[in-house]
Amino acid sequence: MNAWNETAAPDRQVRLNLVFPPNLEDAVTEALLEDVTLPGFTLLHAEGHSSDFARATVREQVRGRVDRRVLWVVIHHERLDGVLAALRRRIVAGDLRWWVEPVLAGGRLT
Repeated sequence: MNAWNETAAPDRQVRLNLVFPPNLEDAVTEALLEDVTLPGFTLLHAEGHSSDFARATVREQVRGRVDRRVLWVVIHHERLDGVLAALRRRIVAGDLRWWVEPVLAGGRLT
């Protein structure tokens, strides 16, 4: 199953968003770093707010929020399924959420 809209232009870039607990950070980043053709990614430290604390630590339950990592990688949409497959091979936890957003424009200010 293709994870992206089949009608998207072949050169369309997307931002793959990954949200996961800190204990998966090494596995996720290592999986992405194995693909030397990826342009790089951004990793943020974040806090998640939810009504589901089933996987939360006692500390997180007391604070009312869970520690998370957010990773962004901008890729061409035809690479999406391959990147997700590589992550699925390395990550055996069900606590990694992902979604895709279109990149409408981008570049460097010079």
